[in-house]
Amino acid sequence: MTACPPTATTDPTASGTPRPASADLLRSVFRRHAAGVAVITARGEAGPVGFTATSLTSVSAEPPLLSFGIATGGSSWPVIATTGHVGVHILGEHQEELAATFARRGADRFGAPTSWREGPEGVPVLDGVLAWLVCRVVARIPAGDHRIVLAEVVHGDPTGTGRPLLYHQGRFTALRD
Repeated sequence: MTACPPTATTDPTASGTPRPASADLLRSVFRRHAAGVAVITARGEAGPVGFTATSLTSVSAEPPLLSFGIATGGSSWPVIATTGHVGVHILGEHQEELAATFARRGADRFGAPTSWREGPEGVPVLDGVLAWLVCRVVARIPAGDHRIVLAEVVHGDPTGTGRPLLYHQGRFTALRD
């Protein structure tokens, strides 16, 4: 008995009409992709900087490498462009307001109620997160209006408690049981 090859569907409701590539298309597709929420921090000469990221990716276990994207027009980019180390914080579902603060333009991201301390390599480390890492930046790769930052893990703490904060359909959300 042999399996029949799959056949193309003729049902027009099975898939939408293809659209040409655009920023809007990319945003629309990725709104459907649930992503974990992280905050990236760094120490700048004028003080700490940070931003909310949903582009965090594990790259390699040996050596331990990760990557994240950052817009070159963002307020944190000038520091990230030159710093040697960054902090990577995995947020819990109880930290929706913290994620929103670090995503908001013009916000005092490190003022009250944000709780943080200076961590290894002088990197700002946020309190109460599920996990954090301090990483050495090894590359900044041009990618359109962003840079992909490749960083090697040098310190961290995975012992926070709780469940992860997610980003889906343009809003912060939590896992369901």
